[in-house]
Amino acid sequence: MKETLAKPKQILNNEQRYSTVSVHVVTYNSAGDIKECIDHVLLQSYPVRSIVIVDNNSSDQTTDRIRQHPAYREGKVNIQLIENESNTGFAPAHNQAIQATATDYVLVLNPDVSLEPNYIRYLVEFMDHHSEVGSATGMLRLKEDPSLIDSTGLTMNRTYRAFDRGAGESADKWKSSGEVFGVSGAAAMYSRKMINDISINGQFFDGDFFAYKEDVDVAWRAQVFGWKSFYIAEAVALHKRGWKKDNRKSIPLFIRQVSYINRYKMIYKNESVGMLLKNLIFFLPYELASHFYFLWKERDVLSAWKSFYKCRTELKAKRGYIQRARKTPPKS
Repeated sequence: MKETLAKPKQILNNEQRYSTVSVHVVTYNSAGDIKECIDHVLLQSYPVRSIVIVDNNSSDQTTDRIRQHPAYREGKVNIQLIENESNTGFAPAHNQAIQATATDYVLVLNPDVSLEPNYIRYLVEFMDHHSEVGSATGMLRLKEDPSLIDSTGLTMNRTYRAFDRGAGESADKWKSSGEVFGVSGAAAMYSRKMINDISINGQFFDGDFFAYKEDVDVAWRAQVFGWKSFYIAEAVALHKRGWKKDNRKSIPLFIRQVSYINRYKMIYKNESVGMLLKNLIFFLPYELASHFYFLWKERDVLSAWKSFYKCRTELKAKRGYIQRARKTPPKS
């Protein structure tokens, strides 16, 4: 792992009077997006203490684009570039970035997201006045069509399937802020207090997840620990959605396997036995139908259970820790 650091320079002379914020970006072959992402972070009306970029061994020009960016090259802002020698995954790489900073707030940001200038300000000012809120998100709109919603937070149904709230709907329908189950990891603001409170063995995101549903897992664990999550409609960002939800065949097998098994890992860790039994009437029919589908259409996905079995001891220990720390009654 290589690490390079641009010369630090304070963005505002009175920065110390603000709650501090660092922006964390994990890249993997993100050469086409990273410059625009950095540009929009630099346009924020709220002072950013540092930008930490963890590159997961990109094979394109991602790291060159970062080094060539004027802000990095000229030392206009504290930009830290960490280069991994392999693709460690989204969750472990973001844990690296979190451990490399000590700011009051952390904005986890996808490289294909462009923030509007007041995005960070709206979230931080709200969280500063609501100490029980450990995570927040703004209105994420589709970059391809900004009139449509990408995400206004996460929701989960009684079959333990998580969805982006409002996805594909008109942005005009989502102008009211409010509490949500959790926030999408595409542009998620987390408080350091919550990060420290719910981390397990120094990991905020579960490193076993590699990628996909790690943000849902964090949202669920945070609720168990008694934290709240909010959607702030005034904060706006544009997100270039990756895989099409209606075209599973275009998604690589490994990604489908990881997404599939991570759902069961987070259910096992975070749900209480009582609530699982209460939801069984909804959960069981869905499981029977979905597994019939996988046996018929995508049998190779089911081999992901090997990874569950491999980390069963660690999963059991994490479940014990989470359930012992429960500060709120299980929610239906």
